[in-house]
Amino acid sequence: MLSFEEATARLQAAGQPHVLRFWSELSAEEKDVFLDELSQLDPEELSQHCRAAAEAASRASGEEERLDTHMEPVAPEFIGSVCKSDKETLKQWEDEGFLQIAENRVAVLLLAGGQGTRLGVPYPKGMYNVGLPSGKTLYQIQAERIRKVQELASEKNGSKCTVPWYIMTSEFTLEPTEKFFKENGYFGLEPSDVIMFEQRMIPAVSFDGKIILEKKNKIAMAPDGNGGLYRALVDNNVLEDMERRGVQYVHVYCVDNILVRLADPVFIGFCVSKGADCGAKVVEKAYPAEPVGVVCRVDGIYQVVEYSELKPETAEQRHPGGELVYSAGNICNHFFTRDFLREVAQKFQGQLKQHVAIKKVPFVDEDGSLVKPTKPNGIKMEKFVFDVFQFSKKFVAFEVLREEEFSPLKNADGAPVDTPTTVRRSLLAQHYRWAVQAGANFLDEHGNPITPKIRTAQDEDPPAICEISPLVSYFGEGLDEVLKQKNLKSPFLLHENNENNESSSKFLV
Repeated sequence: MLSFEEATARLQAAGQPHVLRFWSELSAEEKDVFLDELSQLDPEELSQHCRAAAEAASRASGEEERLDTHMEPVAPEFIGSVCKSDKETLKQWEDEGFLQIAENRVAVLLLAGGQGTRLGVPYPKGMYNVGLPSGKTLYQIQAERIRKVQELASEKNGSKCTVPWYIMTSEFTLEPTEKFFKENGYFGLEPSDVIMFEQRMIPAVSFDGKIILEKKNKIAMAPDGNGGLYRALVDNNVLEDMERRGVQYVHVYCVDNILVRLADPVFIGFCVSKGADCGAKVVEKAYPAEPVGVVCRVDGIYQVVEYSELKPETAEQRHPGGELVYSAGNICNHFFTRDFLREVAQKFQGQLKQHVAIKKVPFVDEDGSLVKPTKPNGIKMEKFVFDVFQFSKKFVAFEVLREEEFSPLKNADGAPVDTPTTVRRSLLAQHYRWAVQAGANFLDEHGNPITPKIRTAQDEDPPAICEISPLVSYFGEGLDEVLKQKNLKSPFLLHENNENNESSSKFLV
């Protein structure tokens, strides 16, 4: 373990000697814990981090750099689309994707380092129950989609297959996530195929470049953003594990999207068919000022431009047909080859842009008393997973329908969007559409027919409540034989009977 003298020398070298100012007040056990934490900090990296954070924060307080004059949209030949492609092409991409899955070449990687703070809960977002009739959490829904896509690929290609699930956690989420999966039997997945690893934590810094202490013997730390993935892949030997399993393609996504299609065979097949090393799913922006990043080219290089980096007149530009020129909204849903991930991890991860987040960071004052600030007092630096597009040799974008594939959970109920209520509605509306399209009829509590309505607004519930287990249908397929010409009483729950592997349902009339 690091000695007190060594720790002092390291902190002096990094310009942070104040970190040990309470040393004499600590117990022997507290000193050991603190020295263990300090031993993980590299003095040179620490010095660079603190200096860069202060410099970045001073720049962030000024005018955002505008990129308008350097921008151009993604060229049409590099964009695929669910809505603009014919059925035959979509089927070819899907078949290619299922083939890759069946041959054990596809993995999914979940970015799950964030806590549910904005939701008002003290546990990871993936453990959140949004109030579905089944009571399923985000983790369970996603696990069951993996099980179903494995089953579909095996059936189509006649060979048993596995889609490994890599889950990047943080210091805050690793332990509760591991415990939750164990308590729930890994939701029917093989435990050896669920690989959890931890991203790095980095110190929070004051505006004058000094490390913030959250306790007398603990530095205030924060995850290094979802772009910390590339460093974490190296630190935890994840790429070696992928290579050992024969994984060539990785689908990366964020935990909060209730509609995410894990290992989506159409997206995988499109990217593989195009020979891409990097791909991004996008949705059409709802309106010009929607606060989402836009996938585009800047000086010929692919990247995501944040809405704050655009002038309103640029965001409002339209094609002659009326579509927005910069319409490709980023949803943090990506395709990477393993080789590309290795190249980024080994050569480029140190070049990723540092994004500044100005936060309220609890701290101990000069007297050693805990202070919970009422206004921002600290800097947390983050890297974003999508900032690697610039290193791609063959980048593609794939446009999907928002109502089918994107509904993120970010805020507690009471906020206008991205709440438990809005994501629950999104999923139930999707399942209602699937049932109606499969030929089902819905009845109210009195047995009277409910008039079908395929399109519903975000702030209204579908005409009937219908939830379909991912174990029954991955994305609406195979429902005709189960639901055609059936009268279903709302609320309706179609789930998998684990004993005989047959579909069973509640409230089927």
